Amino acid sequence: MSVEGEIAGLTKARSGHMYFTLKDENCQISCVMFHAQVLLLETGPRDGDQVVVLGELRYYTPRGQVQLQALGLKAAGLGDLYARFLRLKERLQAEGLFEQVHKKPIPSFARCLGVVTSPDGAVVHDILHTVERRFPALPVLLAPSLVQGEAAVPSLIAALKALDARPEVELIVLARGGGSLEDLWCFNNEQLVRAIFELQTPVVSAIGHETDVTLADFVADYRAPTPTAAAEMATQDQTALYRELDGLAQRATRKLGYAVENLEQSLDDTESRLRRALL
Repeated sequence: MSVEGEIAGLTKARSGHMYFTLKDENCQISCVMFHAQVLLLETGPRDGDQVVVLGELRYYTPRGQVQLQALGLKAAGLGDLYARFLRLKERLQAEGLFEQVHKKPIPSFARCLGVVTSPDGAVVHDILHTVERRFPALPVLLAPSLVQGEAAVPSLIAALKALDARPEVELIVLARGGGSLEDLWCFNNEQLVRAIFELQTPVVSAIGHETDVTLADFVADYRAPTPTAAAEMATQDQTALYRELDGLAQRATRKLGYAVENLEQSLDDTESRLRRALL
């Protein structure tokens, strides 16, 4: 049998099996493609792809669930969400919002780091743990926000503007964990993209996994592949700084020693010339 629909919630397990939901405007079905069939694919599918799945129905006993086992998969065009994403990206890019000339430099030593993310979940803990490990003296100001759904857009904009209004905040990290195209859709909102563009404070986007791309990534001043990577980029390694300072102190001590020795030798020479002149 063949079924056409839009891919959502695509995940690839450690086993190599691929799991996703195939949906249209009326219904959806869970799908599995086992590793042997995945290896036969010319290109890997992505969330938002409109595809035709060739397969057969199977019953997954542990969940009491009917699945579509995908034996083959071919593109049937772009899904609605992804098509909307591309249209908006093209329009905003034509306006120049993503141009490199608008990117603000990322400070090497930020006085205070602002973070916009959900106050719950692993993302905020990963960021705080990374800062504590690398540079615990750096203050972190969290502006909690929703990160999914329609209500997330005004929440994210308010949090970003609140941090931008704080003069001590010199860098903002906008972060969220991974998810499907639908889960991350609020980060493709035009209002949010324009709000990020208008901020005075540099913004690092760390949204989803490395393969996830949103319009917020394009307009941000820097894109990090993960929230942890964003925290590492935003902080200095305290241990490395101590080593560098220790090296500078040693070089300064040696130079000072050389200067003192040269001065002593110069005084000795002067004294010797004076003694000869008085004889």
